[in-house]
Amino acid sequence: MFKTLKNALKVKEIRNGIIYTFLMIVVVRIGCQIPIPGTDADVIAQITEQFSGGAFGFFDAMTGGSFSEMSIFALNITPYITASIIIQLLTIAIPKLEEMQKDGEDGRKKIQKITRFVTVALAIIEGTAMAIGFGNQGVFGATSSMSTAEYAGVITVAVITMTAGSALVMWIGERITEKGVGNGISIVLLVNIISRIPSDIINLFDKFVKGASSIGGSVLAAVVIIAIIVFVVAFVVILQDGQRKIAVQYSKKMQGRKMVGGQTSHIPLKVNTAGVIPVIFAQSLLQFPVVIGSFFKQSNAEWTKYLSSQYWANPDALKYSIGLLAYILLVLFFAYFYTSITFNPVEVANNMKKQGGFIPGIRPGKPTSTYLQTILNYVIFIGAAGLILVAITPIIFSGVFSASVSFGGTSLIIIVGVVIETLKNIESKMVVRNYKGFLTD
Repeated sequence: MFKTLKNALKVKEIRNGIIYTFLMIVVVRIGCQIPIPGTDADVIAQITEQFSGGAFGFFDAMTGGSFSEMSIFALNITPYITASIIIQLLTIAIPKLEEMQKDGEDGRKKIQKITRFVTVALAIIEGTAMAIGFGNQGVFGATSSMSTAEYAGVITVAVITMTAGSALVMWIGERITEKGVGNGISIVLLVNIISRIPSDIINLFDKFVKGASSIGGSVLAAVVIIAIIVFVVAFVVILQDGQRKIAVQYSKKMQGRKMVGGQTSHIPLKVNTAGVIPVIFAQSLLQFPVVIGSFFKQSNAEWTKYLSSQYWANPDALKYSIGLLAYILLVLFFAYFYTSITFNPVEVANNMKKQGGFIPGIRPGKPTSTYLQTILNYVIFIGAAGLILVAITPIIFSGVFSASVSFGGTSLIIIVGVVIETLKNIESKMVVRNYKGFLTD
């Protein structure tokens, strides 16, 4: 990794892209510290403290702490991520969107434009819900003493600020993709998550290392914490890079007087085909009722504890771990569901047949699609099992030892995935540059 970055910095074009990306990241982090006009910092701290390990914990990590600070970037990149997932799912249900997706660069631009509009719409909806919900809890002062016009004005300013902030972060992400290195949206999300890690490490150090009763206990605690983090990171790297290669043979055919074809290729089926999407879907589905309940001052109700990860795997209250079982089943379900709509074995089999390709030992057509579906089911299960292991390890650690951290398994999957993707992007640019140099020479 370091060798790749060192070589990349020697190339002016890539070096300028890295500098541009860094400057845009600085702008995002500055925006995460600027509060929404009219908010009370002390009240915000009191209100958001109750969500540090609950329904808003992962959301706050994705926004880089801007949510808990109620900054102008409080929504950050989350509306864009949600909009992208919605549009991706709708491409299966709406034929027009599916045609756009297959229409090359022009279709991609049209879908990107639609995604922007959906992002702004979601930002308005989420901003309104947050402004009203937290406004009723005193974030903007005593709203009960305000007139209707004053209250409407405060809420409107907050909604416009959060929507504009989310749109600006989306614009910055797209500019990074265009002029920087890697996928801009992913890099913004990566930096947001990483920004929360130092404080979490300090909390773990204070609780287990510094708070140990003896020097031996401190050393043991430090070793265990480091070992768990290294194990999870290594496992995530293996999970993200793992794939099942299905050999494909293309038959020879005559073109003019020459015999062409006969190549051997493969279909790469990633072990973690759905990425982090199943975990995000499962968390969102379980936390949505808790979020709504918190706006109606139900955040400490008994029923919310079954849906909040901070109460799971607690030896003193195992009944709440029913929510953990539901979470595992939802991750498994969404892993199959999301993969089924993004990888179509029938379509792949038909394309192979048209191009004269076949899987050795398998007849073209329906037998090929059936074979692909069978292999895919096994691969999805293995990937989902690995995803569940990564996702619940921090939850169990938190429940047993009461150590709440924001960089859970989901965050680590995002971090590793984005780092690998960015490095591959840099390497591809270096390869393209070398080819250009070879051709011009």
